[in-house]
Amino acid sequence: MSIEVKVPQLPESVADATLVTWRKQPGEAVTRGESLVDLETDKVVLEVPAPASGVLLEIKMANGATVTSGQVLATLEEGAVGTVPATAAAAAPAAQSSAADKSGPAARRLIEENKLDASKIASTGKDGRVTKGDVIQHLAKPAAAAPAVALAPAGARAEQRVPMTRLRARIAERLIQAQASAAMLTTFNEVDLTAVNELRSRYKDKFEKAHGVKLGFSSFFIKAAIEALKKFPAVNASIDGNDIVYHEFYDIGVAVSTDRGLMVPVLRNVENLGFAEIESAVSAYATRARDGSITIEELTGGTFTITNGGVFGSLISTPILNMPQVAILGMHKIQDRAVVVNGQIVIRPMMYLALTYDHRIVDGRDSVQFLVAIKDALEDPARLLLNV
Repeated sequence: MSIEVKVPQLPESVADATLVTWRKQPGEAVTRGESLVDLETDKVVLEVPAPASGVLLEIKMANGATVTSGQVLATLEEGAVGTVPATAAAAAPAAQSSAADKSGPAARRLIEENKLDASKIASTGKDGRVTKGDVIQHLAKPAAAAPAVALAPAGARAEQRVPMTRLRARIAERLIQAQASAAMLTTFNEVDLTAVNELRSRYKDKFEKAHGVKLGFSSFFIKAAIEALKKFPAVNASIDGNDIVYHEFYDIGVAVSTDRGLMVPVLRNVENLGFAEIESAVSAYATRARDGSITIEELTGGTFTITNGGVFGSLISTPILNMPQVAILGMHKIQDRAVVVNGQIVIRPMMYLALTYDHRIVDGRDSVQFLVAIKDALEDPARLLLNV
């Protein structure tokens, strides 16, 4: 029986998708649930699975095509037996395909565009996955046996031109939109993380043993942000046309850097989560964002965003709003610095905090006091447990 392979239902916020690459070709055997094709949206790469086991009969949409929900991508014959290469020569493409399956969506796209043999690319990703950086590094290597006449002239400079992905284009569009439409202003403060470090050091082993997850900094900052947002609801608002929407719940976006660009998975109703639940959710979302398995729904919405440039060594920066939200908190590198405490110069683990906010909605006084509330909570973590 012939079965149609269709574009899955896309969320309302996503109008269409781009067909990135086919993983199977007509005549090849497929297994139910096996990924047939990658579709790239403004937010994620979707893998379209085979609806049944059989043989891929016909591909109706080529690479690079723009597709919409319900559109037919291909047909397959359920229960049919596909051809299997019998020669050693035919086995090479299969090996290449197997290696490509271990790569992320961004890396896989570069492999396809440059017609590379994925099995020859040195991988540095988790579980042997080929990353986008691995492909770029592979492309930068000179051909081992290139004839002398093919060498570039002395002093020639190489360059590579690759199309901007939909995600990267969408990021650029949103950043320009934020700068053009919001009255962005950034205020700064610094926090002494001595108490948080001592608390983590004292309980990290027991915490991990009890909950199966490490006690990181994310849960402390998210908890502190929630308490501050409760005191200053304007910071947890968003703009809808000419209306200000004050959210009475706290859906916190946590920015994650991936090979394809920055993604912001959203933790829902964080006010109801404990430290262990927050750490588990952040870890799971970060892993799935990087391996391309995160869903569009998990990247949609959010009332407030936290981004951590400190993991890359950033000492201070001005984050850009994640529209239509009106504020974003920037964390930075923890650095031992000389500070004055009770009239004495001491060395403390300090971090600069940055709050970028839309001055149309959030007043300067509220933004400053919001950061002070976070500072107070982190310098005396008992406040997070007592809600004071």
